[in-house]
Amino acid sequence: MNRKIKLMCSCFLALTVSACNITSSNDLRATGDMGVVIERATGQVQIINHTSKSTLAQIDGLGDLSHASIVYSRDQRFAYVFGRDGGLTKIDILKDKIDKRIMQSGNSIGGAISQDGKLVAVSNYTPGGVKVFNSQTLELVADIKATPLLGHAKNKDGSIKRSKVVGLVDAPDQRFVFSLFDSDEIWIADFSTPKLKLTKFTDIGRAPYDALISPDGRYYIAGLFGEDGMALVDLWHPKKGVKHILENYGKGDKKLPVYKMPHLEGWAMAGDLAFVPAVGQHKVLVINTKTWFQEGEINVHGQPVFVMAQPDNRQVWVNFAFPRNNTIQVIDTQSQSLINTLKPGKGVLHMEFTPRGEHVWMSVRDENLIQIYDTKQQQLLKQIPATSPSGIFFTSRAHQIGL
Repeated sequence: MNRKIKLMCSCFLALTVSACNITSSNDLRATGDMGVVIERATGQVQIINHTSKSTLAQIDGLGDLSHASIVYSRDQRFAYVFGRDGGLTKIDILKDKIDKRIMQSGNSIGGAISQDGKLVAVSNYTPGGVKVFNSQTLELVADIKATPLLGHAKNKDGSIKRSKVVGLVDAPDQRFVFSLFDSDEIWIADFSTPKLKLTKFTDIGRAPYDALISPDGRYYIAGLFGEDGMALVDLWHPKKGVKHILENYGKGDKKLPVYKMPHLEGWAMAGDLAFVPAVGQHKVLVINTKTWFQEGEINVHGQPVFVMAQPDNRQVWVNFAFPRNNTIQVIDTQSQSLINTLKPGKGVLHMEFTPRGEHVWMSVRDENLIQIYDTKQQQLLKQIPATSPSGIFFTSRAHQIGL
């Protein structure tokens, strides 16, 4: 009798454990094929899965997302959302909720996460500077005031006017790099030791408006709005200072009105070439990244905003500023020629490739849609409803420098 009871109990226990394991497995969610889409008009985000091509959840209460961007924790669980209103929001994409939210400034324009994932930095317009936070608690670690070294303009109260900060990226060796729009400077903030070290470059060129870091983390390049050309810092050899590249591109050409500034983060780096949006021109420039000289140019549909390479670098996809923002063009990187023109709809704002490049997701703001295209056939696969979607950010960014 005792043996029977024991056997029955063992079977019951095994069935119970098995049932619990099934339940647990069904509840598990991996983060590797997830992402977040900004719904800018309503202060919401969608959590999506790019394998199933589906929406998993929607989270609201994120404030002004009119120029929002996102970085991810190293484990891909948390998304840090940088809102235009100065809000910094930490989202748990496994629990579909806000983990923590703070208001850290009056007007911010993006952010970055450090190499070790322990620091989150935010670039601010008002007041100008960079604030750095503990990524777990969002407690303030450093407040870097963007006080210009040269040309001290003053506020009404007599205090020195700070510069707006743009082009903030993470760099290897626990560094952040950013540009000062109003005072024509580039700064490097080194957090590799307990004491913060700042390296400052002045007179880098007029009005840096955005910047990028090369995929290997070596070159920081700031676009200049106030003059033709760009400013480059070799982060392997920062003592060499700032180098001016593409100084005469567009010289003598009639400039068109600029309705939306190109995003340099969307530069397409393909082998030894970079495909670059030309400010105020209907062109994509082709740059040799060994010499940093222009090799060619490609006439396109409008003023490029994002010029983005597929992960295999075979093709580059380009979207455009208003009023020609209903179009995507595809460039072959070998022939440096246009191979296709797509018409997704009004207000194509952002693109994001799946990690291996088989699909590209597009936000089509004025149609309230996310569109998913096959990159080989360049055909529409699926549409997902979204309210004024803009930025699309997949979790694979967690392991890429500068993203």
